[in-house]
Amino acid sequence: MFIGHNAVGFASKKFAPRTSLLLLMGAPMLLDLLWPIFLLLGIEHVRIQRGATRLTPLDFYDYPWSHSLLMAAVWSIVAGLLYFAVTRYGRGALVIGVGVISHWVLDFLTHRPDLPLWPGGPKVGLGLWNMPRVEIVTEALLFAIGIAVYRNVTKPRDAIGGVAFWLFVILLAGIFVANTAGTPPPDVRTLAWMALSMWILPLWAGWFDRHRDVVAT
Repeated sequence: MFIGHNAVGFASKKFAPRTSLLLLMGAPMLLDLLWPIFLLLGIEHVRIQRGATRLTPLDFYDYPWSHSLLMAAVWSIVAGLLYFAVTRYGRGALVIGVGVISHWVLDFLTHRPDLPLWPGGPKVGLGLWNMPRVEIVTEALLFAIGIAVYRNVTKPRDAIGGVAFWLFVILLAGIFVANTAGTPPPDVRTLAWMALSMWILPLWAGWFDRHRDVVAT
């Protein structure tokens, strides 16, 4: 899943209005933000294999430290506690923690059984990536709902708050289309660097969020 995670980030603003969208968007993306770092360090591994699923050519055969359920829970607790230690905003800490663990839950819906419950443990996944129409519609609906929630609780203060927000949405939609219809990267190292570029997304979200005001919760 891709934009489904961003949907969680957008919707989280309703439940933690004082928290920057940088962190609210980064939380459900965190496992995927860690993954390319672990790939480049040789801690985790992936194969580019056409036909791995009907929707993605990636065989995620070894990523226990970023994508096992146990480690997702650990990252969730760490993220929530760190945020609370800095801000003392309990609601924000809870929302960030839930956002991190939500990544694993949504991936469980889409991945084939390649998500370990713990490092070295059994692997699970419902495999919506092998039902492309269902997966694409489900993810697009989640994305639309997340955007609607964010728009209902914030309003642009200036042009950046409006234009940069919609450009962000268009970029995410474009990446989603490219991921589902594009050609796979030539090698794993290129894939890792491409995935590493996704760190810019939470930063972008935090930028336009600073130019929007919370109007309802």
